[in-house]
Amino acid sequence: MPVRGIDHVAITCADIEATLDFYKRVLGAETHYEAEWREGKIPVVILQVGESRMSIHDAASPAKPHADHPTPGSEDICFRFDGPITEAQALLAKEGVEVIEGPVPRPAADGALGQSVYFRDPDQNLLEFLTTDG
Repeated sequence: MPVRGIDHVAITCADIEATLDFYKRVLGAETHYEAEWREGKIPVVILQVGESRMSIHDAASPAKPHADHPTPGSEDICFRFDGPITEAQALLAKEGVEVIEGPVPRPAADGALGQSVYFRDPDQNLLEFLTTDG
C-alpha cells in the first residue's frame, strides 16, 4: 500500500498568536515559514511537533482548500509522549494547563497499551498526551 501515514493535521484557530504561544510552550513546537506567513506570502504557519506537523489556519481566513466547516475547537489530537505519564502531568502543571481527564489506560497506534492525559488548547481543541513508558 503506498499510503504510509498522516503527513500533517490542519487546525483552525481563532487567535494564531495564542495558538503559536501555547504549542511552543506546552508541546515544544517549532515554527516553519513563520516569517513568510507574517509577511502575508503564505496563508498558514506550520508547527513542527516532534516528527509531526500541524498547519495552523486562521478562522477568519482559512487557507483554501479547507474543510467544509473550519471551526476552532473541533479537533481531537493525540500526541505520543516519550517518558512516564507523571512527566506529562508535571509539564502541564508547570505550564498552568488543566488536565481534564487522566491518567487513563489507552491503546497506542502501534498496539501497545499506554496511559493518557487529556487537556485543551486555547481554542478548546481536545489534546492528549499518550505514553507507553509507564
